[in-house]
Amino acid sequence: MATNANWTIIFDDRTVIKNFAEGASEGIGYKVGDDAFWNQSKFSNIWAIQYGNSVTSDEVEYRDTTPHSSFADANIGDINQFSSKWDAEYLLKLQADWDNDPREESEKGSRPTSYTS
Repeated sequence: MATNANWTIIFDDRTVIKNFAEGASEGIGYKVGDDAFWNQSKFSNIWAIQYGNSVTSDEVEYRDTTPHSSFADANIGDINQFSSKWDAEYLLKLQADWDNDPREESEKGSRPTSYTS
């Protein structure tokens, strides 16, 4: 796999990971349970993706003997289709943390209503 990637997508686990370099406090992954998303035909032969900031830091790994390629060469859309899934899961976590915070609302500020990577 590529090194220094900002995003890692693991298809068998249906997991999207935002790596430290992308601003997460650590590599944080969320399982995305959207079957319709993962079952798109364009993903049928993909094992995993490492996505960085350039073709040299991107890699798409295939299940069969297809040579690994860059993300751009895989022609599967843009990274936002994955990062938006991560953002939605992360927002749920932020909201749950806020909901479970025992402090008064005036102490903890407004409940998070959006998050964008």
